[in-house]
Amino acid sequence: MQPTHNVQRLLDLYGTMSRIRAFEIAALNAHKEGVVPGPLHVSIGQEGVATGICLNLGSEDRITSNHRGHGHAIAKGAGIQGMMRELFGRDGGHCRGKGGSMHIADFSVGMLGANGVVSGGIPIAVGAAQGLKMMKSSAIAVCFFGDGAINRGPFLEGLNWAVLYNLPVLFVCEDNGVSAFTETDTVTAGPGVVARAESLGVPAVTVDGNDVMAVDEAAARLVAEVRAGKGPRLLHARTYRITGHTSTDAAAWRNPADVEAARKRCPIDRLAATLAERGIAVSELAAIRAKAEAEMAAAVDDAKAAPWPDEALAYEDVQDVGAVRYSGVQA
Repeated sequence: MQPTHNVQRLLDLYGTMSRIRAFEIAALNAHKEGVVPGPLHVSIGQEGVATGICLNLGSEDRITSNHRGHGHAIAKGAGIQGMMRELFGRDGGHCRGKGGSMHIADFSVGMLGANGVVSGGIPIAVGAAQGLKMMKSSAIAVCFFGDGAINRGPFLEGLNWAVLYNLPVLFVCEDNGVSAFTETDTVTAGPGVVARAESLGVPAVTVDGNDVMAVDEAAARLVAEVRAGKGPRLLHARTYRITGHTSTDAAAWRNPADVEAARKRCPIDRLAATLAERGIAVSELAAIRAKAEAEMAAAVDDAKAAPWPDEALAYEDVQDVGAVRYSGVQA
């Protein structure tokens, strides 16, 4: 099944990418202001992957993310207010202000969580897919991970298990070419993620991750195949992270020419050009971006005003069986 790229579909893609970009910028500014504790891993420049995939999913479908998961959560429909409060560590965050940026989750829309462990979301997605199959559900699981994750054990284990049990899971490798501060090619043997997936019997497709229409088309086909019971699939999306590894990284180590070239491939600007060719006025696109920025500004104001979590609840959610004492405090 291929999506019809009519103007409304393109506007939906543009709107979601604009919301992701606006959220990331608002979060970065809040971090610089000193009101967001801890560093943030943002996905500026990679918005096309999360958007192109998640607009092909329903609320019943599950996703898992990595440490750079704000965009995945937004594209899947996670509540912005709860996300921003979580970044601020405030009450009312999706994880009650305890998880922060790297552990955003919203089960109400099937977002099973971001993960601070590289490749940590892979076995979770495979387990979710196995559960869905056992329940005879038509829903699928989608797992987002970076190119650095393919050198970790859970990648091999996850794909192997998914093939053995013919599980309804789509693996999505967001390949931005960098594992933290290291060029991934310099630490990866062999031809890469597609060859590794295919060696285990997982059909794989490579797509330009900065062309949201191409991602949308590939995702529509792969999601349909997975949902039809044809087994796991892998989408390899080549993209580029404009910013540093974290909000505290000025990215001075990057080649300026590479950054400039990537800016010219910005998925939002590329889609804006296509929409202009389809007759959409520049003012209409500007209004979409302005609406997204206003939404995120309101979420920041709300998070600043929200109360801190009650200290008495600190050990709730830590362990759900039995009673364990830490320094005399019962959990």
